[in-house]
Amino acid sequence: MKKEVKKRFASFAASSLILCGGAIATISLPLLTPAAVYAQSDEDTNIRVYKLVSPAVVSIQSQSGSGSGSIIDPQGLILTNAHVVRGVTTVTVTLNDKRQFRGVVVASSRNPDLAMIRLEGVTENLPTIQIATSGAVQVGQRAFAIGNPFGRFAGTLTTGIISRIDRDRKLLQTDAALNPGNSGGPLLNSRGELVGVNTAIFTTNSTNSGIGLAIEADTVKQFIASVKQGTITNNLPRNEIASPTTLTLDGKAIASVLNANDNTLPDGSYYKAYRFQGQAGQSVLIEMRGNGIDPYLVLFDQKGRKIAEDDDGGGGKNARLAITLPSTGMYTLYANSYEVGETGSFTISGLLSNNFTAASTSDRGVLLQKNGMLGIQSRVLARDGSLFDAFTFNGRAGQVVQLELTSPDFHPYLVLFAPNSQVIKENNGLPSRKQASMTIELPLTGTYRAIVNTFDRTGKGSYSLTVKRVN
Repeated sequence: MKKEVKKRFASFAASSLILCGGAIATISLPLLTPAAVYAQSDEDTNIRVYKLVSPAVVSIQSQSGSGSGSIIDPQGLILTNAHVVRGVTTVTVTLNDKRQFRGVVVASSRNPDLAMIRLEGVTENLPTIQIATSGAVQVGQRAFAIGNPFGRFAGTLTTGIISRIDRDRKLLQTDAALNPGNSGGPLLNSRGELVGVNTAIFTTNSTNSGIGLAIEADTVKQFIASVKQGTITNNLPRNEIASPTTLTLDGKAIASVLNANDNTLPDGSYYKAYRFQGQAGQSVLIEMRGNGIDPYLVLFDQKGRKIAEDDDGGGGKNARLAITLPSTGMYTLYANSYEVGETGSFTISGLLSNNFTAASTSDRGVLLQKNGMLGIQSRVLARDGSLFDAFTFNGRAGQVVQLELTSPDFHPYLVLFAPNSQVIKENNGLPSRKQASMTIELPLTGTYRAIVNTFDRTGKGSYSLTVKRVN
């Protein structure tokens, strides 16, 4: 009997002895290989990290796009990327539990690409994310990313490893899947601590190559400390020069040079300052073209609040701002360089909306003529994050009208709503990509609404909309 039992044990990877009526029986159990044990542990860690951290990861929606962020203070301080909130002062922040708050951008920095948002109306302590120490991060350790890829998949978890540590640029490289919308979200270790802020992906031919980059934790801590000390804000630089140059918004270019004798912004980059008087509702177009520098424009209102900024909106490395002014007063513009320490020549020019060429409205057949600019004051379409403006005109049933939307800056998208709020027709601007038009017989008498929109979320700039009678 002993030999028989011994053979049975030898024939199974694992067994269980059951005493049944004095007899001994054996039952085979599945073999738990090292790989299976590791996989089970891997899954448990994924679940634990997500449950621990996801309540403190938020989705951010602004007129410049969407992104992710981390709650770092229970009273509602949000850490994200500066490029997520570029050119805006307020955003909409959605928590994991679907609550929404208005967020005010209180600080931003291009280098590092970080920003701070303060939530308004927080009445109870919020869950937070703890920040790790960069020195504890090692290549090969597990990495977890939680965010809002493409602005529509909030609370998405992806996993990978720390693939490389770039100590010169203070970045972590990871193969955890990152996509547009993950920007500003946390890169985590297996303890659920923030080891980096996801900031970019390396792509080839618009394809995700599996290389993501995150700003290391120590740099994040330094940024937070600077914000609390007041050395990094979202307001005018403390060393503002006394007499900025007057910028005449007539389309004529002004030539100048950035050099080592100029004042610097908080990140150490040189700038020249300009001022102009603006009226609420005016559309402004400003361009900066560089020679030997990568131009960067930053615009502040009369209260010293940043209302817009741009890096490459003018094509190539040129900067361009296209906005509607939110208030009446003196605006301050900083002609700057993207990289710290860059020097070189540039030209800057500006144009006000009342200087735009407008179609004649003396023709009685013109029902609506608008020259405007999609920018910071435009509304955001929730479906895809694209900018839009809306205009109304009166029409009667049976009337045939022609609508034409043109833009030198973006691919236009035109939509017409009837008085009953039903979409009558839409045109995506193909194949011209510079013009969207439609001719239609109006079905009802009443007020119609024309929507000036862009083909995708990147579109912004000046446009002309005309609605006229055909019969």
